[in-house]
Amino acid sequence: MDKGIFLAMSGAKQTMMSQQAHANNLANISSTGFKADLEQARAMQVFGDGMPSRVYSLSERPATDRTSGTMVATGRNLDVAMQGDTWLAVQAKDGTESYTRAAELQVTTDGRLITGSGLPVKGAGGDEILLPPFDQIHINTDGSISILPQGENSASLIVVDQLKMVSLDPATSYKGVDGLMKIDENRVLPIDPQARLQSGFIETSNVNAVHELTSIIALSRQFEMNIKMMKTLEENSAAAAKILQS
Repeated sequence: MDKGIFLAMSGAKQTMMSQQAHANNLANISSTGFKADLEQARAMQVFGDGMPSRVYSLSERPATDRTSGTMVATGRNLDVAMQGDTWLAVQAKDGTESYTRAAELQVTTDGRLITGSGLPVKGAGGDEILLPPFDQIHINTDGSISILPQGENSASLIVVDQLKMVSLDPATSYKGVDGLMKIDENRVLPIDPQARLQSGFIETSNVNAVHELTSIIALSRQFEMNIKMMKTLEENSAAAAKILQS
C-alpha cells in the first residue's frame, strides 16, 4: 500500500485534534473568566532511511488568548473582576499555586474563601484566606477584604486579609490541563501591588462563537478531504496489485 495513506491518516488525526481545541473553546463560551486556546498546524518533515521526502502535519495549542472578556455587573460583593493583566492566586487540586480570572467567590461554613469551582483563594501571605464570622463583607479595588464582624456595629469594619493578585508574563506562564494558568517550574509569583479589581462584576469568556464555529466547519471539510485521499490511495493500491497479479 502506498505510504501516502499514512500522510492522509496523519492529516485526519491532527485535524480532529484541532477540532477538539475549537470545540472546547465553544463549550466554555459561558464559563466565567475563560481564556480561549489558540490552535495552529505546521508541517513536520520525516527523517529516516532514504531522502526526507515525506512531510506530516502537526496540530498544537501554542498559546492562550489572554484578552479580557466583557465585564458584567452582578451587584454581588463576592463577585470580582480582575482589571488589565491581573490574575487571582488560588490553590490547585494538586496543591500548587495557580492563577485564574474566574472570581465568583464564596465563603464556606468554616470561613474559607473559595472560587466557584471550590478552589481555595490565596491571601497576600500566600496562605488560604480564612474569615471570621461576619455580617457584611466588601472587597476593595486593591483586593483587601473588609468585614463587619458578627454582632458589631457599622463603625467596626476591619480589614482581615488581601487577595493575592499577580501579573503574568506570557513568556513564562501557560495554561495547564486543569484550565488554570501555571508558571514554569511551578514557581510562585509575588503579589503585584499595582493590581486592581472591580467588585460586583464578573468577567465573561473571551471566546468568539462565530470564529469557533467557522473554524470547526472548515476543519470538518478538511477532515473529509483527508478521508477521501485515504480512500483514493487505497483504490490505487488495489489497482496496482491487480495489475501485478495479471
